[in-house]
Amino acid sequence: MRMGPDESPAATDAAAPAIPEEVRAALLRAVEAAAGAARPLVGNGDPHAVDAAAVDALRAALATVAVDGRIVAGEGEKDDAPMLHPGERFGTGSGPAIDVAVDPVDGTRLAAAGEPGAMAILAAAPRGAFLDLGPAHYLDKLVHAGPDAELRLDLPVGENLARLAEARGLRVADLTVAVQRRQRNAALAAAVAEAGAQLHEFEHGDIERVVHAVASDGSLDLLFGVGGAPEGIIEAAIVCAHDGFMLARMAPQSRREVARIARAGIDATRSWTRDELCAEPAFVAIAAVTECALDPAPAELVRVAPGRTVAGLSAFAFPER
Repeated sequence: MRMGPDESPAATDAAAPAIPEEVRAALLRAVEAAAGAARPLVGNGDPHAVDAAAVDALRAALATVAVDGRIVAGEGEKDDAPMLHPGERFGTGSGPAIDVAVDPVDGTRLAAAGEPGAMAILAAAPRGAFLDLGPAHYLDKLVHAGPDAELRLDLPVGENLARLAEARGLRVADLTVAVQRRQRNAALAAAVAEAGAQLHEFEHGDIERVVHAVASDGSLDLLFGVGGAPEGIIEAAIVCAHDGFMLARMAPQSRREVARIARAGIDATRSWTRDELCAEPAFVAIAAVTECALDPAPAELVRVAPGRTVAGLSAFAFPER
């Protein structure tokens, strides 16, 4: 099933002692405001305008939330786009101290082109729960539904796929693996195809793919490859909510990024687990800007907001199971 932005929310109301229900509701309203501000610009061809509208609306909404809030990961810097800045504070200053990883519009180019898969999303957790990625822009990621099948980022692709297939009682040929279509992932994509798995390449929207890779009833078995670091923190929160498996490590894409990571004293060779990326249960709020395939998303502490249908769009066709 596919979910359009006009459909009713699918969510659970499981208790989150560290983030009270009234705060979760306010954060959901904030992402709804961001998505609502972006929707009139869908199809306008200007990703920065889409981002700017969402950022302004989200910042204004977050200012009213009864928390001592801090942004720890904000998409935008690596693309020179409007953003909420890491270290930026928000909220009234009263209430719980929380950290937020946020993307006002994940899939700005999709929204600007009038295509499905764009959403406003944030993840919130108690102060200090999210890993500080410092100046990193890119992470090498590996995500699948639990339990641990002993996959590792330093193993050959074929070995990882064989381990996952064995753990699930499947053939490698039965696995569907999502890899973002980028030159940096070209060798990985080729190795997935060579191993005999079904390759699902995509241009934008790795958070949407993580939802499908980590949910037990999702359309994907594995997400592999290098993508954005700020999104990686949000994705870790989603993976944690679904009790899935995730590994990530730095994957700098320029000499400047290598130097920035070195100056920050971060070990670019180590892998982080899900629980190191997101050390405590996090609340995730999502609002569709264009139609999104988010049906598997709801889990404990994940909430998908209703919205308006964007005329003329159909949901992205993920591989059939």
